[in-house]
Amino acid sequence: MKQLVRNVMTGACAIGITATVGIVAAPAFAESPDEYKVLVVGQTLGFRHSHIDDTTLAVIRLGEEHGFDVDVWDSRQPDLTLPTTPFTSAADLSQYASIIFASPVDATNNLDPARPRLLNDTELAALQGYIHDGGGYVGLHAATDSMHTVPWYSELTGGGARFRNHPAQQMATMRVESPGHPSTAMLPAEWVRFDEWYNFTTNPRDDVHVLITLDESTYSPGSGAMGADHPIAWCQNFEGGRSWYEGAGHTDASWADPLFLEHILAGIEWTAGVVTGGGDCVTFSEVNELLDGIPASVKNAKLGADVAGSLADAEESADSGDHAAAIATLRQAWAKAHGIQDDVLVAKIADLIEWQEALR
Repeated sequence: MKQLVRNVMTGACAIGITATVGIVAAPAFAESPDEYKVLVVGQTLGFRHSHIDDTTLAVIRLGEEHGFDVDVWDSRQPDLTLPTTPFTSAADLSQYASIIFASPVDATNNLDPARPRLLNDTELAALQGYIHDGGGYVGLHAATDSMHTVPWYSELTGGGARFRNHPAQQMATMRVESPGHPSTAMLPAEWVRFDEWYNFTTNPRDDVHVLITLDESTYSPGSGAMGADHPIAWCQNFEGGRSWYEGAGHTDASWADPLFLEHILAGIEWTAGVVTGGGDCVTFSEVNELLDGIPASVKNAKLGADVAGSLADAEESADSGDHAAAIATLRQAWAKAHGIQDDVLVAKIADLIEWQEALR
């Protein structure tokens, strides 16, 4: 697919900034085309959220203001929708820099394989090919309540996390966990909002880069409470593409809230490759998987083990909240990784450093 040009730091540049200046690099804007295109998917086969129409119009306005075009696939919005499914092939989808799933519920949450899915096999294959070719995905609110019978889609939305249930709509405190990312840089550390707060079938943290968590002590989470660790927004680099999810946004009023829209815009832009920064959603598991995948004939066994050990120590420090120690150990891993001579590995470790720098 046609790739937007991204202003991505090289590993050496990122290390130079973090090590010698000691500050977090601001999100960098890419040298992108004057215009690009996104697709909003609001098609529903089950319960329909009232926010879908508001979301669609809000994204169209954002496009008008920020230089991107918007196509819509949603038969319930006949004045806006494409006449037929756009999910014909990966090549056809390549015209879109990102695809936005705006709560396209399809009533498969009972896991009955006989129920029709949002995307049939041909359409699903087109989406998979699009992601593998570097496409962007944005999941909004009930995007986690669609295609329950497709495990791959669960991984795309994030770590297998699916909508389980929700309590009554109420005020709650969202806590920004990754303040360096372009989609959270504008948010307060504690963001109090009224919304419909989802409980998920599993905690996606092991597989995704968590952006925002919910503080369950500030509201009544109900029978599906997830406990002290309740991610609500996250992102990931997934099978060649980029995935970003925000669980809030049920209320129609969300789509007229300037701060919420700024957050959503940056999520769209990150998946489209227009902005970068804050570690670009790299996770320790992603880097470990990359390291494991380098052939033994390429990496020296001892050197590979040293890098793996440093990554493990850094992750332990990061999990305990000692971000300074994590950064120091990651710098060691970054230096050793040069000996493996894999530029992607070096750059990904630099991303981990940039992420941890924003937390120090």
